[in-house]
Amino acid sequence: MNDFKKLTICRPDDWHVHFRDNNILKAVVAFTARQFARAMVMPNLIRPVKTMSDSIAYRQRILEASPKDIKFNPLMVCYLTDDACSNEIIIGYKEKIFAAVKFYPSGATTNSEFGVTDITQVYSLFEKMSQVGMPLLVHGEVMSEDIDIFDREAIFIEKVLVPLVMRFPELKIVLEHVTTKEAVDFVCEQNSNIGATITAHHMIINRSDMFQGGIRPHLFCLPIAKRESHRIALRKAATSGHQSFFLGTDTAPHLKNTKETACGCAGIFSAPTALEMYAQIFEEEKALDQLESFASHNGANFYGLPINKDKITLERSFTKVPEFVAVSKKERIIPFLAGEKLNWKLAGI
Repeated sequence: MNDFKKLTICRPDDWHVHFRDNNILKAVVAFTARQFARAMVMPNLIRPVKTMSDSIAYRQRILEASPKDIKFNPLMVCYLTDDACSNEIIIGYKEKIFAAVKFYPSGATTNSEFGVTDITQVYSLFEKMSQVGMPLLVHGEVMSEDIDIFDREAIFIEKVLVPLVMRFPELKIVLEHVTTKEAVDFVCEQNSNIGATITAHHMIINRSDMFQGGIRPHLFCLPIAKRESHRIALRKAATSGHQSFFLGTDTAPHLKNTKETACGCAGIFSAPTALEMYAQIFEEEKALDQLESFASHNGANFYGLPINKDKITLERSFTKVPEFVAVSKKERIIPFLAGEKLNWKLAGI
């Protein structure tokens, strides 16, 4: 399979995307639309997407910024807060305004200060979500000053996720952007109600890469990259063919000046060449035959959505990652692996 010069698969989906808003949205959305038929759009804007009207308006802005010659479907997510209106969330799901609910522990990542402070306070919503089949998307980190940043995910699984799954065994849960062997093992031990997205960047870098020759702010993300043993575990999980693991880039654009500063933003912008990166990873793992399942089938099956009928072709040909993406005359976003060459190129849809 690894000798293929071309690889044609069902058009994939990206189950974890940050588009931001305004000028950044306009600059980045086309990169996702050119590759993926659907995108699960994260709601952590400066003004969070909490209501049906928020979601409808944001989706319209995304569509207006999307290429008009490409079929693209953004799926909208509701930002969960302590005072969330359960009825509106459930109605929004039934009316297909919301595709899922996103749980951010307060303070865990960009624009998460509105997130949940005590997960037990929203258990009544989880009961209703279980009844209607509405998925819960989880940023799986505990936020406590006495816990090392590299241990947040593993402790979250032990202290928060395990009790949650035991209490709500029918609740569909996606553990987003997993970064640890503990997360991989946990998902593998669960039933089909539990899924996980895996990013390309967490399969490419480990925590040492952030400090190679100095501090590299464009490799800083949350959850933070972990040890090499965890990176290997992620690659094995993604390429295994296991139905519970699927593609989610967690592409998260920030302006260059907000990354290269004394207290830089967390987020890696991988959208320009995301699929090419995944193809290279799967080729390196001698698992190109599993790319379609991971990228095109598993996520759709988890969410109960049809597999895309369109096809997409990758050619084994060099692609250079852009050095930057212009937002305005003075504002730029630096992509993940900027300026580097990849072994695959997106040929067309």
